[in-house]
Amino acid sequence: MGQGIAMPAAVAALIGGFFAWWTGAQSGPWWLPSVMGMGVLLCLASRPNALPWLFIAAVVAVSIQQEWSRQLPVGLSGQDIVIDAYITEVQEQPGARRLRLKVERCTAPRHLPSCERLGSVRVSAYDHAFTPGERWRMTVRLRPPSGFLNPHTFNYEQWLWREGIHATGYVRANPAPQKLAAATPRLRSWAQDYLAQSPLAPRTQRWLAALTLGDSEQLTQDDWTLLNATGTTHLVVISGLHVGLVASFVLLLGRYGARLITPTDWRLRTWPWWLAGAAAIAYAALAELAPPAMRAMIMTLLGLWVLSGRHAPGSWQAWWLALALVLFFDPLALWRPGLWLSFLAVGWLILLWQGRPRPVGIRGWCWALLRSQLLLAPLMAAAVLLAFGRVAPVAPLVNLIAVPWVSSIMVPSALLGWLLSPLPGLGALTWWAFEQALGGFHWLLRLAVDAAPLWQPPSSMVYPLAGSLVLVSLCWGLPAIPRWLGIASLALVATLPLWPREPTLAPGRLDVTVYDVGQGQLVELRSVHYRMLYDTGPRFRSGFMPLQSLWPPGQLIDRVIVSHADTDHAGGIEALLSEHRVRQWWAPEGEVLPVDSHPCQQGQQWQQDGVRYRILWPPKGENALSSNDRSCVLVVEVGEHRLLLTGDVGRQIERQLLNQFDGPVSVLVAGHHGSSTSSSVQFVRDTSPRHVVFSAGRGNPFGHPADEVVRRFRQQKSCLWSTAHDGALRFSLIPQQPIELRPLRVLVGGHQRC
Repeated sequence: MGQGIAMPAAVAALIGGFFAWWTGAQSGPWWLPSVMGMGVLLCLASRPNALPWLFIAAVVAVSIQQEWSRQLPVGLSGQDIVIDAYITEVQEQPGARRLRLKVERCTAPRHLPSCERLGSVRVSAYDHAFTPGERWRMTVRLRPPSGFLNPHTFNYEQWLWREGIHATGYVRANPAPQKLAAATPRLRSWAQDYLAQSPLAPRTQRWLAALTLGDSEQLTQDDWTLLNATGTTHLVVISGLHVGLVASFVLLLGRYGARLITPTDWRLRTWPWWLAGAAAIAYAALAELAPPAMRAMIMTLLGLWVLSGRHAPGSWQAWWLALALVLFFDPLALWRPGLWLSFLAVGWLILLWQGRPRPVGIRGWCWALLRSQLLLAPLMAAAVLLAFGRVAPVAPLVNLIAVPWVSSIMVPSALLGWLLSPLPGLGALTWWAFEQALGGFHWLLRLAVDAAPLWQPPSSMVYPLAGSLVLVSLCWGLPAIPRWLGIASLALVATLPLWPREPTLAPGRLDVTVYDVGQGQLVELRSVHYRMLYDTGPRFRSGFMPLQSLWPPGQLIDRVIVSHADTDHAGGIEALLSEHRVRQWWAPEGEVLPVDSHPCQQGQQWQQDGVRYRILWPPKGENALSSNDRSCVLVVEVGEHRLLLTGDVGRQIERQLLNQFDGPVSVLVAGHHGSSTSSSVQFVRDTSPRHVVFSAGRGNPFGHPADEVVRRFRQQKSCLWSTAHDGALRFSLIPQQPIELRPLRVLVGGHQRC
């Protein structure tokens, strides 16, 4: 088995090397392609039978090249282009629709780069109704795939890459979109319409669509939050569990039929196995061969082949063959966590049951299920922890109940309801039973979340915790391991609360994070016993607030200063109110906000953990100023270091601020996101900031930061940073120590700032 693993591992290294070289080709080492070519030759010389794996590597490499070439050229970002597109997916959102489009034709203005290679785009539409399967001509405004980049959060840009989405944007209302062709009838569309018109409750409709049609887009954000918090997301989309159930049920019926038709040699009949395989293919096709469904179909077909025993490969041969086929048909699956979680789980189950007799009877199968779940849970928890940085503490216990409940009650009743749908009474009765089972399942998940919500351990504990969970699985799953080692591994995990946590901050130290929230501002300040936010980030037209994605619910924040009431600064207040606890709110007098706040006024100051905070603006009673010019201006002092946050105040207010402090500024969060209305020549010269941070969105329509503002700071020899390009920025203010800003996104080529 070691040699069988070595060759695919070597090929995987070649794929990774090609990916690293291709994504950074302009600055990557010139010798890397040569080394990869030599690796290919060595593989062929030492193992000629490695040719299939090298072919898979070539397919993945070519697919990577094609994906990059299909992305929207940077020169077309924010420009109006006309596309003819086929609608593959429609997701309803409050006040909008999110469309997934397959571009068939793209026309850009003559003086701009061509977009003829543009493939798949994801856009928002606000004024028209769309249906999957329709063809439309529409004017869109797009940008290359991008997303926010913050510590320990979902990476939207990587998700767009692995989903094969080449641009994002929105549909222009003028000129109005034009329908070119109506949707062609499809079985899945008919089923979706049938569900939408049924008298079932909305929750039942969307869970039926997810479980039986693979239409997980109908699940709400609350549904996904509940599933993520309990580690049961794998149960509600068409996955290996569901395809395997359908194939197993058809196989049992087929073998029973063969026994009735040919009682003497029914075991030799192959048509029940072919029938089960056809059922697996048909069920995956119903989900339009979405990546999870296609992966489940391939693994189920190979599982049927192995179980049939007719010229079948071994378990590990089938495992590698399944991986090769998935990568051949869907090369981007290499970057999907679901692929590795699925194959890791199946590989571990092969190890657990290799050489063991098949369970007999209900008691034997129940014990097999219990043993598999208990031994699989720690390994999967470790994998999820490494992939996402969070873990559901109750996932092992919940899955012990949820897996048999979903597989033996919910999925069969859901599928049976479809089969009996031509008979209204029986179909409705079956789906009523599904609804009751769904209610019990939902109650179980709520109970589990209330008992132990989703946990995000400190970053210093992620690898030790994941390693200890893997050790538990190995000690209890592998044969010939002494029991005392298994008990010791459990004791290691049990001592988790006693493990050293992240070192606490020293008094006098302030950690600052300027979050990447797009066109808006959110700054977090932390000392040993104090946590404060300056602004709350934006709220977008779709209702999304970036603050929602930054931390698990239940955070305690001592003080929130809202510089002013504009949506790009105060848009996250609702998320703070609903998910977190805030002790004090501060805002300028006269600003209309959905919270009761203390007025921030010139002259206010306080100290906490050796850090001094001062409010420089606005003066008391200055209600005649504009909302921007009433912004709370905060200066934070730690030893000789000084951090200045000016909100959106303009040049006239900046001149008045210069009278309130002397000396240079260590870090300045540029006023009004780098707009030309702020950062005047005198202000830039007198503050002379060592570091300047522009909190702005990539490709924003306002042109922030303005060119003249950037030139002024460069003339002062300031180090310039932007959340649009660098992601979140973190730094620490420590007396007698230099300040070092740490961008979350490391730009290719090691861009020099200072």
